[in-house]
Order: sequence, then C-alpha cells, then structure tokens
Amino acid sequence: MSRRATRAVAAALAITLCVACGEDRPAVARSTYTLGFVNGASTEFHNCLQKAVEGEATRRGVKVITANSKQDPKAELSNIENLIDQHVDAVIVQTVSTDALEADIAKARAAKIPIFLTSVAPADTGSILGAVAVDLNQVGLLDASWVSNDAVGAPGTAAVIAGAPGAASDLLIRGFTDNLPKNITVVASKPGMFDRAKAKAVAAEMIKDHPDLGYAFVANEDMAVGAAEAFRAAGKSVKIVTVNGTDTGLAGIRDGRFAATVSNPAARLGQQAVENTISLLNSEPIDQIDYVAISLITKIDLARAPSYCLID
Repeated sequence: MSRRATRAVAAALAITLCVACGEDRPAVARSTYTLGFVNGASTEFHNCLQKAVEGEATRRGVKVITANSKQDPKAELSNIENLIDQHVDAVIVQTVSTDALEADIAKARAAKIPIFLTSVAPADTGSILGAVAVDLNQVGLLDASWVSNDAVGAPGTAAVIAGAPGAASDLLIRGFTDNLPKNITVVASKPGMFDRAKAKAVAAEMIKDHPDLGYAFVANEDMAVGAAEAFRAAGKSVKIVTVNGTDTGLAGIRDGRFAATVSNPAARLGQQAVENTISLLNSEPIDQIDYVAISLITKIDLARAPSYCLID
C-alpha cells in the first residue's frame, strides 16, 4: 500500500496524527534529551518495543526513563505524572487504551511536556507531538484476505480470539471482521488477554461449541500457540491466521500450526519512535505521522520475513 493510501485509511479510522502545538516544542534544536517511555504491558511485543526504544536511545546518546502500566489505564496516567515530575523532555507512550489517552495528553500538555505515541493516536490532531503508527485495519485486512482467498467463495466459519479490550486489539479485530467476505461467518469472539493459557481455554470452548470451525483469527502469536494446542487436542484442523511475525510465529508457519501471519516488527516501531521524537523536538522537517511497514507472511514468504525483535 502506498504512503498516500495508508494515510487515507488511517484518517478514516480517526487515528490520524498531527503537528504538535508550538508551545510544547523547544525553540532551539538540541542533540541530547531525557525521554520517558510508558509501556502498556509485558507481552513479547511490549518487551521487544522497549528493547528497541532503549537501544535506539543509547545509540543516539539520549537518556530514557521507562515505566510499565501493566494494562491498567490508571497506572498509565500515574506513570506519566511520575515522568512529568522527573522533568523529561517528552514522553513516548504505548497506551493500554485509546480511551485513556485524553487524560494522559491533558496532564502532559498542562506540564508543557509533549507526548509521542506508538501504534495508535487520538482523533484530536492538535494535542500530540507525533506518532509512529501501525495501520491496524490493514493488518486485519491482510489476514482476512488470506481467509478469503483460501475459502474461494465457499461458505465457512471463523472465530476471533482478541487481545485485551481497548487500544490496538479492538482496531485490529475490526480490521479483520470488517474485511471478511460475506461467505465467512464469525461464530465466536472472545478476548484471550494476550495470555497463552487463557487463549487455549477460550479456543477449547470455541471448538466445543463450533466443532466444524474452519478459521481462527488470533490477535498475537503467543495466544495462537495456545489456540493451536486446543484445536489439536480436540482433533480439529482449524486454519489459524495471526499477527506479529515473531520467531514463534514464523516457526508456527513453518511447521503448519499457523496458516498466515502479518509481520509487524516491534523493533522498527521502537526505533522510529525515538528517532522521530528527537527530530520533532528539534523542529526538523519530517512527517508528523510515520507508519511501520507490514506484510502478509505464509510458508512461501518465510525467507523475506523481517526480524521482529532486536538481536542481542
């Protein structure tokens, strides 16, 4: 998808980003900053994202102070308040819920500390420094397109195992379900809370209720491992499509547990977040919105799959 087309999709989802207000940006460019990074959880995605943020900050001689909200919006706001008290120059946020962002941004703006977001951004285009976004609608669409091509018009059923309600997971699931062909019916949808054991239990319940289930969309590959175990234990062959392109995911593609995944490298997301935050603080002429490149990966595409996480 072209950059122009990607921007159009993002705008339709009301997650377009914006130029930061001038009062939140320094008048003189600087080479060193202290950045805050508020992570949303401790899944493989979040851990790789933080590793990339810290690595890029070190490479650029920038100090970074990290905090983890553990999927709790109240903790997220508290983390931002703590970073404000430490007088950071900007805060990078991987939010736990887009509903929490309004209070987060208001608190930071009142302290004249700009916020840079990863993965998603609010519709209020005048309230943030910028963001590196993932076109989550496109991620879901790519998996839906694989299902469509595999079904070739025949009637079929699909189940959805979401992550945690709110933020990225909801947008991702909507991208999948909204782009399924009419011949595929979603018969079950339930969160797996980004937990393998929880997803396995959810999948076991789904296959019991829908023994003829044909497809399952699982919101990350760790949960997809649990879902595959449940389907296999029930003696059912359900085609799983998932997200991220981790080593675990690629192994699942290779051995046939998963039919497809969408590569969405957390390493590049974290690197771009630090890179763009510094550039925007220095008032450099770059886009206020950047997108991480994504791609559908099946068994024939394994050789071109990018690295998901930074290598030690």
